[in-house]
Amino acid sequence: MTYPEPRYLGADGEISATYRPADHEPELTYHSGNTVHYLATGATTNGRFGLYRWEMGPQPSGPSAHFHRSISESFFILTGSVRIYDGTRWIDTAPGDFVHVPEGGIHAFRNESGRPASMLLHFAPGAPREGYFEGLAEFAVSGRPTDEELTEFYFRHDTFWV
Repeated sequence: MTYPEPRYLGADGEISATYRPADHEPELTYHSGNTVHYLATGATTNGRFGLYRWEMGPQPSGPSAHFHRSISESFFILTGSVRIYDGTRWIDTAPGDFVHVPEGGIHAFRNESGRPASMLLHFAPGAPREGYFEGLAEFAVSGRPTDEELTEFYFRHDTFWV
């Protein structure tokens, strides 16, 4: 394995870092109280990756088993315990645990601990997951879409339920 071809060809480097303080307000709050912080989106990383801080309240929540065809998804547990399905079993994670799911890998996650939990979600490459997160929040407010609308929504956001 070697390094990829250089993407920056300047001689002196440039000032381009971004900073986001820990107390920055989340971009999205679900009706359940769960929040999502958009740390780095595909748009801000030139499509290389997306990184989100997902904060879950104490009530059970999270998607059922699914897979993605075009993106990998990784989970890094910050606080609490999130149950992550790796396609064969549910793993009760703890802070510092990491799970990587390559493209096509069946996975799910849930907070069933009865306590708050938080994790980092990393997607590569950087697909526009914000549209997926925001669409789910809108469904909770506007009501259940038709089966055809859901099918189109999940297909557009590379989410295939098993």
